[in-house]
Amino acid sequence: METQRKLRKQRTGVVVGTSMDKTIKVEVTTKMKHPKYGKFIMRKKNYLAHDNDNTCHVGDTVKIMETRPLSKNKKWRLVEILERAK
Repeated sequence: METQRKLRKQRTGVVVGTSMDKTIKVEVTTKMKHPKYGKFIMRKKNYLAHDNDNTCHVGDTVKIMETRPLSKNKKWRLVEILERAK
């Protein structure tokens, strides 16, 4: 009997660091509404993602997907490069 895998989280963000081997640092920006005042706030979070071929550069817009833990802090992997940096 086959077991169905759960849907994995996906995020879209901008590469802000490529200094590590096969790893990129992706900054994901989300807008949330303040619970009391109603103003929209920009929230930023950094994720370490696995880039097997070292194809990404700083400024690229990429899509990452949640995966099994690959190291202490790396739990995401690169799915595709949406837009190259200019």
